Amino acid sequence: MKKNYRIIILLLSLMVVLITPRPGSAHSALIDLGTLGGDHSEAIALNARGQIAGYSRLASGEFHAFLWQAGALTDLGHLGGNVSFVGGLNNQGQIVGTSFLASGDYHAFLWQAGALTDLGTLGGRLSEAHDINNRGQVVGVGRTASDESHAFLWQSGRMIDLGTLGGTASVARAINEVGQVVGESNTASGETHPFLWQDGRLFDLGLLGGDFGQALDINDQGQVVGFGFRDAEGEQATAFLWQNGVLTDLGTFGGEASVATGINNRGQIVGYVRTTTGEFDAFLWQKGALTDLGSLGGNASFPEAINNQGQVVGTSRTAEGELHAFLWKK
Repeated sequence: MKKNYRIIILLLSLMVVLITPRPGSAHSALIDLGTLGGDHSEAIALNARGQIAGYSRLASGEFHAFLWQAGALTDLGHLGGNVSFVGGLNNQGQIVGTSFLASGDYHAFLWQAGALTDLGTLGGRLSEAHDINNRGQVVGVGRTASDESHAFLWQSGRMIDLGTLGGTASVARAINEVGQVVGESNTASGETHPFLWQDGRLFDLGLLGGDFGQALDINDQGQVVGFGFRDAEGEQATAFLWQNGVLTDLGTFGGEASVATGINNRGQIVGYVRTTTGEFDAFLWQKGALTDLGSLGGNASFPEAINNQGQVVGTSRTAEGELHAFLWKK
């Protein structure tokens, strides 16, 4: 389940992406999921049934959300504005994401049984859905009537404002089956901290030494992964694991920077590393061992999510230079 489909843009805007194969990588395990007719697709979430949700460029240039199953991509449409993106997918096949309206605003949506439902906002004009659990609870971010962006939990037809850590903005990234929510919020001092929401309260997960951190995923045991900066200048990004009140720097796995994007109930973590030579490597981490997931033949690969079977989805550059959604499995 989940995903944050903008985290790739964050690092791509800061770094040049060059990935080259290394010994021991598992390139042959990557499956190209194709596109909806354009030159770009991204896989954001997968479930226990092998269904995958993401978004793709059409031949016309628009982006539409899709569901991939049994080797076929299905266009999920939009809310009237000809553009839609995916945030998350649960085991019932329900998909959430964000779609533009005919007015130019964008709203969170829920897709089920072939139909898109507008989930509304927190009183303002805009909203995004980033994840859904098997209970049908949805999390994301919505604009309030006072034009602040706040994390929300949607359930039983109602959008609930989760508040902030003292600042004016927050974003919910993922939710587990217990109903715990993670994301990030700014503070009164202007820093951005990862948070855990449970029992009606936001808890600050702390920082790794810098002034910025994001929590990107949480499993049913309450283990949280994401990344933070070690320095105030924001030049040393590193993956973290938070569990039982302790924030642990996972390191950069021999590189200069790392981001952890997903974790499953077996404690397997996926993410990507910037190497000392400026390359990026997608990784699967389990019990201290690192597996290079490789690419689709090009120079970039970014995993987004991992299910409890150890299957991984994400986005990789092909030999032709296009970005395509992928599925990795042993």
